[in-house]
Amino acid sequence: MKVFLDMVGCRLNQAEIERYAAQFRLVGHTLTADPHEADLIVINTCTVTSAAASDSRQKIRQAHRACSQPIIVTGCLATLNPQQVLTLPGVTQLVDNSDKDNLVPIVLGIDLSSTGSAAPSRLPIPGARLRTRAFIKAQDGCDNHCTYCITRLARGASRSHSIEDILADIASALHGGAQEIVLTGVHLGSWGYDFPKPSHLSWLLRTILDTTCTPRLHLSSIEPWDLTPDFFDLWHDARLCRHLHLPLQSGCAATLKRMGRKYSPQAYAELVGHARLAIPGVAISTDIITGFPGESQDEFDESIEFITGMGFSSGHVFTFSPRPGTPAYEMSGKVPFTEAKYRNTLVRDILQQSATAFRNEHIGKVLPVLVEKNSQIDDHFWQLSGFSDNYIRVSTIASSPYWNQILHIHVSSSVQEVLQGEILAA
Repeated sequence: MKVFLDMVGCRLNQAEIERYAAQFRLVGHTLTADPHEADLIVINTCTVTSAAASDSRQKIRQAHRACSQPIIVTGCLATLNPQQVLTLPGVTQLVDNSDKDNLVPIVLGIDLSSTGSAAPSRLPIPGARLRTRAFIKAQDGCDNHCTYCITRLARGASRSHSIEDILADIASALHGGAQEIVLTGVHLGSWGYDFPKPSHLSWLLRTILDTTCTPRLHLSSIEPWDLTPDFFDLWHDARLCRHLHLPLQSGCAATLKRMGRKYSPQAYAELVGHARLAIPGVAISTDIITGFPGESQDEFDESIEFITGMGFSSGHVFTFSPRPGTPAYEMSGKVPFTEAKYRNTLVRDILQQSATAFRNEHIGKVLPVLVEKNSQIDDHFWQLSGFSDNYIRVSTIASSPYWNQILHIHVSSSVQEVLQGEILAA
């Protein structure tokens, strides 16, 4: 059977479909990059914003237009709006988030533990979801109460995967040739809190670095309140990627309080300062929400001033999307959508300027770059692009494709948000 896998949303959703891919392959099925030739389609959905929910529905409709075969839907939209999803064309089965780790055995009606086969090496998913980086799910769910967030309702309580399971997934990825491991979770920084003997993400990182030959280890989003200054001492090991995604959401203390965030702008800035002292060249990226209920012009101005001063390497900016079931949905002081969108544009401009400044700091330097894309220019040369260890896109020309290899590139210029340079060594 040929299986087509697709998703909308976060890196955790990517990690989950990569696991499905390995499990389908384990029992003899193959993956296809073309939904037209699929015998089965699986779509992992998102509903963190109304736009993400719309994109998820569109993915399902597109899949049905491409193929009349069964469509299995899982993820946050399927969990929170099951009746709506079941009315979409082609959908034959839903798998709730509470069962999504067992999606493949549920769909196939088998017990994977009875196959007697070792887990296959992880291979990249063909098509648009192809990634050289291997996304590994370390944690799911969340115990926080951010007032705007629907994910906690969709994903449930925080629960950590065991170190044994994580190491097994990493071993599978490395055996398949992965050069970078990306740890993911809804609330990754809470890993280990729920164990009978509580642990911390720092112990997981030390264990991975000490017991595996992972070339590069990358962390997905981490909440600032889970970290202390000594956490950054781990970056003495150069295999840890110099990139931290620390969601800010707002640079205004009053707005953060209404959001239910557990820090002040000052505490956030101090944490970032510790990270920059401990990790030279570290990229700090973030998330920002504009137009949160009660965000006055004064609050927005305060937020803008703080964001401007942080020098972020990049960021995602979201216009507030009221999600039914969250406390923010009922809050007064709604900001008109047009104003919220305008503020979104202003923040994007600031982040674009700081991203440009961060990239330009690397002109003249040598960066290790994992090649993720290549295209043949002519009979002799290829255009290569990938990400540095501090998450800057870098491009170069080479006489070979070098796909999924780490190259050292001497950066000479920046063109359209991409650093350009020449290969020094493979």
